[in-house]
Amino acid sequence: MQVKSRHHLRSDDIDEIKEALRDGLGIEIEGDTFELVEFEDSDVDVVLVDGEPEVFYVDEEPFVTVHGANAYDPEKGVVTVDAGAISFVSDGADVMRPGIESADEAIEEGDLVAIAEETHGKVLAIGRALTGGDDMVGESGKVVKSVHHVGDDLYEFSA
Repeated sequence: MQVKSRHHLRSDDIDEIKEALRDGLGIEIEGDTFELVEFEDSDVDVVLVDGEPEVFYVDEEPFVTVHGANAYDPEKGVVTVDAGAISFVSDGADVMRPGIESADEAIEEGDLVAIAEETHGKVLAIGRALTGGDDMVGESGKVVKSVHHVGDDLYEFSA
């Protein structure tokens, strides 16, 4: 990923990020420095929190990266997949109903969600809900579109 620009965020931008993550995931993100990194070849921008890529913007909406989700352990907005889905989700596949063990019922269609594995609770991917959380567990159909996963360019990015 080719860096286009980097600059420190203003306090009102930092407050907006913190509020969005508190409301959407139930986490309190803390750091001394928040630096926005824009890329030449990507639709997403990353926010480095104390030098770590913990937040990114998806369609101008701040959300945690896989690194950030594993650092802060979201309490809300989580979809948990079973062991059989781990390799697919880790490779960037969209999430299908049969692979879902549980989902936060407060998730609404269009929400960004953290996709975690059931055994250790580690987040494997970030996705966009295609249906509400109360309709995610079932027999067939795609329910979460993957937007960022373990091993992709964003995951591999380091400042």
